[in-house]
Amino acid sequence: MAANDRIFFDRYGLSQADLERYLAEALSDGGDYADLYFEHTTSTSLQVDESLVKSALEGISVGCGVRVLAGEQTGYAYTDDLSSEKILKAARTAARIASGPASVSTVGLSSVQPPSNLYPVVAPSTERALSERLDLVRRADIAARAYDPRIAQVRVSYADQSRHIMLAGSDGRIVTDFQPLVRLSVYVIAQEGDKLRSGSHGGGGRVGLEFFEGDRSPEKFAQEASRQAIVQLDAREAPAGEMQVVLGPGWPGILLHEAVGHGLEADFNRKGISAFSGRIGKKVASELCTVVDDGTIPSRRGSLNVDDEGEPTHKNVLIENGTLMGYLQDKISAEQLKTTRTGNGRRESYEHIPMPRMTNTYMLAGQDDPDEIVRSVDRGLYASHFGGGQVDITNGKFVFSASEAYLIEDGKITAPVRGATLIGDGPTVLTNVTAVGNDLQLDPGIGTCGKGGQSVPVGVGIPTIKISRLTVGGTAGRGMQSFT
Repeated sequence: MAANDRIFFDRYGLSQADLERYLAEALSDGGDYADLYFEHTTSTSLQVDESLVKSALEGISVGCGVRVLAGEQTGYAYTDDLSSEKILKAARTAARIASGPASVSTVGLSSVQPPSNLYPVVAPSTERALSERLDLVRRADIAARAYDPRIAQVRVSYADQSRHIMLAGSDGRIVTDFQPLVRLSVYVIAQEGDKLRSGSHGGGGRVGLEFFEGDRSPEKFAQEASRQAIVQLDAREAPAGEMQVVLGPGWPGILLHEAVGHGLEADFNRKGISAFSGRIGKKVASELCTVVDDGTIPSRRGSLNVDDEGEPTHKNVLIENGTLMGYLQDKISAEQLKTTRTGNGRRESYEHIPMPRMTNTYMLAGQDDPDEIVRSVDRGLYASHFGGGQVDITNGKFVFSASEAYLIEDGKITAPVRGATLIGDGPTVLTNVTAVGNDLQLDPGIGTCGKGGQSVPVGVGIPTIKISRLTVGGTAGRGMQSFT
């Protein structure tokens, strides 16, 4: 076991014998499987608002969650006290919730190392001086205010964490991982007369502070957020109706994440409530569309060496050339659907049970030139940034707000528009994709996804794509969003 992963043994005095005793207690009422999820997280949060440091927080969170599975029952209990008495109590509680006739005893535990290290950070941001991190925030604040005198308000936030996890299961495995995470976000408001417009940008990932250099400097993030806000000051009202829509590369992938990705999570499909339930092997999209969920991209925000059930992450092809290939699986769903796990069992913290969740979800690049895609549209909408949206998993229907969009007139991107929303359903939209660009981009690394009361870091991406018919108009709510 790597020295970096011995924190629970060395700092809290745990032993392998203790783990086996806790697992035996968890299985004492007849569960089929049990696991222990230990977590130690150090975190920092900084915010500068109106050039003043409004908050600066540092903290440590420690705890253990005990899960017991018995058929379709799940028993879960957790404690923030790692004493033997408290963990045993949590194990007994979980055992009583998920009890059954099965009688399983634990096998000898042995350490299993992740197959790769996707985030080899030498100096985690949480170990750097607080002044270094605060300097990033202040630099972004200064740069945003210097961009244009019409920038009236600036809010910059920074957050990082260093998360140690250890999972011990009744299948005999002990899996550990160290997961760094950092992000910087800039939100601005531009004012001209009585017009107020906003813009936001930022970046991060499973990286150290050296990430924020060059094109990813605080100044670059601030300038991009400011540019978005200034552009919107001259925006006209968005047209309404059915039209051709071109999505720009990168962040617009949140539409793919929400309208399609959630519907491909296995828990919705084993319950038969997703628009994609029972459709594996069938056409669900244009042949131009191949969609993957990949938790193995080095240093990306949504990437993990292992998921929160100890399973290595994978590059999972969900839709290939328009055909649905499979769903995102956790342990429970994979067993009930009689298939293999995909490394997508995720949880917010030790206080939460794992469930199927996305990691980095994106559409593969196609063969089309992005400029030619725009030139092929006589009249339509070009959407380059999104603010959020709402999705109904059962039918895939969505409403998304475009925070930056432009008219396309006679094959050219022209006037900026505001208030544009995209209305449709995931399967239909994918079927209406008639061009896919060769310019795949991933988002800058600030995405967070909510599901079932839990939030986890994720990534999205998309190349430029053309949708032949999509309804534009209305007002959207909020769904997946960036940190602000």
